Amino acid sequence: MSKRGLLVIFSGPSGSGKGTVLQSLLTERPDVAVSISATTRQPRPGEQDGVHYFFRQREEFEQMIREDQLLEYAEYSGNYYGTPLSFIEQQRQQGRHVVLEIEVQGALQVMQRCPDAVSIFLAPPSLAVLEERLRGRGTETEEVILRRLGEAHRELASMDKYQYIVVNREVAQAAADVDHILCAEAMRSDRMQEFKEEFLQC
Repeated sequence: MSKRGLLVIFSGPSGSGKGTVLQSLLTERPDVAVSISATTRQPRPGEQDGVHYFFRQREEFEQMIREDQLLEYAEYSGNYYGTPLSFIEQQRQQGRHVVLEIEVQGALQVMQRCPDAVSIFLAPPSLAVLEERLRGRGTETEEVILRRLGEAHRELASMDKYQYIVVNREVAQAAADVDHILCAEAMRSDRMQEFKEEFLQC
């Protein structure tokens, strides 16, 4: 039977490079799966339902909340985001580490509900770099950019609630840092109970 995978909380302000770092990590770690979140926001160009997000109407999302189908959910920039439970449990049972790319508000919910989760905060090198990345997207209005910068200030103030902080100065190095964290966490003594029991029976 496969060893149960880790549940990994991965947060950071919009523009910190969460998606890019995770894509780099996935090319090196086939045992890592990124949880697909449900959201009520509109798809960005190129995004597909069931691949990048499960895009839902607000009424559908609120039904998922009532039926307790979500590990966590939060409202961010006027839209709901949440993590469906079924996908996570299936992947972990198969021995895969499941990464939840979620906002701070939702991350704090998961930390309370799943105290064994590994929490990582991805930070930009500076606020100036963060603003440059947001403007470089070319997909958002000035009003949205300013709102996201304000939210980034609040999110960065929550860094100390996470077990690890990775600074994204360069994507490959940030992905390697996350990889090292996963390797170390998987080998923690309290996660090696099955191995210890088998070893002591010999």
